[in-house]
Amino acid sequence: MSSDIQTADNKKSEVDPRHEKRIELLKLLFAFSFRPKQEPVEQLKKIVAQLSEIDQTISALAPERPLSEISKIDLAILRLIVFEWTSSKTPKKVLINEAIELAKEFGSDASPKFINGALSQLLEDNK
Repeated sequence: MSSDIQTADNKKSEVDPRHEKRIELLKLLFAFSFRPKQEPVEQLKKIVAQLSEIDQTISALAPERPLSEISKIDLAILRLIVFEWTSSKTPKKVLINEAIELAKEFGSDASPKFINGALSQLLEDNK
């Protein structure tokens, strides 16, 4: 039994630091969504500076759901991933996978499917 615990501990220590950074940014973006007039913390300044363009992209990906009807956590996940999509060299399929994992961890039961659908559309549009 102790080997099972050790295996679980080893898996916890193997968490990708990029995933941990995304979780931290996601939490900051989520909190920012409740106080958008407040000056963003340093880690969010680049994302907030592009928020208008990011939101336009999200609106185009999910035209049946106005931004105001997307849950704040789903919107934060989409904003984070769309920002990274345009500003990093991370493979697009990796970003979609990461978004789905974040949705499973922080969103509702419907979040992973919604986010997968929206971001898959982005992948299709950029082929």
